[in-house]
Amino acid sequence: MRELAVYIHIPFCDHKCIYCDFYSVTTLRNKTRFFEALKKEIDFYARKLANSYSVSTIFFGGGTPSLMEPHLIGEIIEYLNKKFNFNSPLEITLETNPGTVNPNKLKAFKKAGINRLSVGVQSFDDDDLKFLTRIHDSRTAVRTVKKAADAGFENLSVDLIFNLPNQTIKKWQKNLEIATALPVKHISAYSLIVESGTALKALINKGKVQIASTDYDAKLYLQTIEYLTNKGFAQYEVSNFAKKGFECRHNLFYWRYKDYLGLGPSAHSFIEGKRWLNYSNLTKYVEELSSNFNAIKSSETLTEKEMLEEFVMLSLRSEGLDLNLLSGKFGEDWKANNKGLLKKLEENNFARVEKNKIKLTPKGYALCDEILLNFKF
Repeated sequence: MRELAVYIHIPFCDHKCIYCDFYSVTTLRNKTRFFEALKKEIDFYARKLANSYSVSTIFFGGGTPSLMEPHLIGEIIEYLNKKFNFNSPLEITLETNPGTVNPNKLKAFKKAGINRLSVGVQSFDDDDLKFLTRIHDSRTAVRTVKKAADAGFENLSVDLIFNLPNQTIKKWQKNLEIATALPVKHISAYSLIVESGTALKALINKGKVQIASTDYDAKLYLQTIEYLTNKGFAQYEVSNFAKKGFECRHNLFYWRYKDYLGLGPSAHSFIEGKRWLNYSNLTKYVEELSSNFNAIKSSETLTEKEMLEEFVMLSLRSEGLDLNLLSGKFGEDWKANNKGLLKKLEENNFARVEKNKIKLTPKGYALCDEILLNFKF
């Protein structure tokens, strides 16, 4: 059987942070109807996929999944297990926000089957947290990570955001120092992205907030790579660093261009070259599951050229582009058409070639998007 990663979007949040463009609602009014609809969606895909796929990873994202009662998350894990075969070892991640959990709740999540926590810290600086409109402070963030370790979670990750307004190199360094001193095995460090439709975008448009230059952003990024690498966190994707053996297996499905199933409002799926998207509205999601047994808003079947572009992009953003695997999937043309550029990237220390695999250097990661634009497909 083929492996499948399952993403489950829990759309409920305490409030909407100014930078976030993920779909969420700030009321729990339809919580019961949502979980009933989610089980119907699992039924729908189990009939189509369970004979061909077994589940290797489950990722509860959002929204704020840790707002939910642990028994509800546990029921969904159990329901999936009734409908699909589970592989062993199974990675089950829960996105967790400081301020939404306590020691008893953390233990209950572990008992429910969660074995990996991704803690949305974003910053250990209180001024930054206020700017981001997070509901927690730095002390709560530190305490949450420590209590999670005490509850028995070994596979712990924290999310951090750099290039925030007025974030000095010294302030960002302090974030990295605090994170690496905690019992975490994985760190995601993202540059602040200003998404359209967010409150942050509106503040920038009004001139109330200014974002630092791309050069300063790159400086912070290279600082991040150097510091975390020296602390034993290997970079395995543009924004992700992990101790050996603690790479996020779920995310690797995306980077390795493997099949994944998305459940819940706004969730994306990609299976056998076909991609589809669910409605980004909780009421519509529930209604569609009641009448049609799925909540698909749109779908597309990718061309071979589109799949080649995505395969190259995802590979170079992560562990590197395996040229043998590329040739086996798409033939030899891409390699021949880009031979000169690949040589130039290696000569200028943007990439290195080892055992027929092209991997970007830290300098190359910093310019990843620009580099990808230069390839011929």
